[in-house]
Amino acid sequence: MQLNITFRQFGASDSLKEYAREKVERVNRLLDRAGEAHVVLSLERHLHHADITIHSGAWILRGREKSDDMYASIDLAMDKIERQLRRYRDKLKSHHGKEKVHHRQDLVKVRHDVFEVHEPEETSEVSAPAATQAAPAAAVQAPVAESGVARLVRTTHLAIQSLSVDDAVMQMNLMNNDFYVFQNQQSQALSIVYRRKEGGFGLIEPHLPDAPVAATGT
Repeated sequence: MQLNITFRQFGASDSLKEYAREKVERVNRLLDRAGEAHVVLSLERHLHHADITIHSGAWILRGREKSDDMYASIDLAMDKIERQLRRYRDKLKSHHGKEKVHHRQDLVKVRHDVFEVHEPEETSEVSAPAATQAAPAAAVQAPVAESGVARLVRTTHLAIQSLSVDDAVMQMNLMNNDFYVFQNQQSQALSIVYRRKEGGFGLIEPHLPDAPVAATGT
């Protein structure tokens, strides 16, 4: 397996590199054909983020976690990946012959941007100055802080594949995502599967109006 490790916002560490390598290579016992893996370790707001992506044929497995310790974040991210691997192990093996078909059917790439917006501060009440205490008790509201400008946190480029709905749900779960964009093999429409808070998943795709019936002469 080819492994790339990137450090962001803090210096590279040989011990972390070796630890991440050992953890990622464990998937070889669960996965027959792990091609390459990318590990991004970053420090953001005093939290240690681990983002691990593993490619196996046409399938992508991904685990992302954060904690107060980078070693723990790597463990948690890999736990997510291994959990989905065990769930879909047999299905992944049966699909390995189809990855070339998937790549030929790539339709287009879409961009997924994630933004962060600071919420305005809550209003608070302060007592009026002593000089105005003679007036009826009146509270003075502190000014409300304006909302911050949206800040781009990360951008992900997603390759659209032609999949069945079942396979799209599987890919969504393998990536530990809440949604997945794909081309529905049955309808040929650009579609989205998403995880529902109530459980299960939902499907969103365009609804085309029925073609009007041509008028016929009498």
